[in-house]
Amino acid sequence: MISFKKIGFLEILVLFSAFYVLSTLIWTASTRSSVQEKANLIKSNHQLIVNFVNKEINNCDRGNDQTKTIWGDLCIDNWSSKKIINYINLNLKLKNPHSNSKNIVKSAQDPRLQAEGKAGQSTEMGTIFVSNKDFQSEPGSEWIIGTCVKSPCVAAGNNELTSLYR
Repeated sequence: MISFKKIGFLEILVLFSAFYVLSTLIWTASTRSSVQEKANLIKSNHQLIVNFVNKEINNCDRGNDQTKTIWGDLCIDNWSSKKIINYINLNLKLKNPHSNSKNIVKSAQDPRLQAEGKAGQSTEMGTIFVSNKDFQSEPGSEWIIGTCVKSPCVAAGNNELTSLYR
């Protein structure tokens, strides 16, 4: 039989540690489905934006010199990053499960850093970052779209990065 009169500091520390580990495991298991649901929504948002811009690239390839994008740029000119971002934020009505902000798309000097959270950069999970540089009209021009899906963003599978080419 255990005598509770002889329980010392070490025994109490072990009991509290075991309780902490068990409660952490239960909490992790109970929130896993919610985290996965949010991650799937963010991936879906990312893919919708990639498909949206790709559709405009394809429409412009089929058009003539006077064809305009849905946000108002001529297909043969550089596409304004600001116009694309404004159009998406105003018209696509996407939701970020980690924020109440209506602006789900933001510009960044390097969307890769924002999506991965490298070099001490903080990142906003669920926000989709696009290059702040205009999408150049030359064939082969690259425009980057990235987002952090779940924390830690730098871990494999926790971010989405896509390069689009004209």
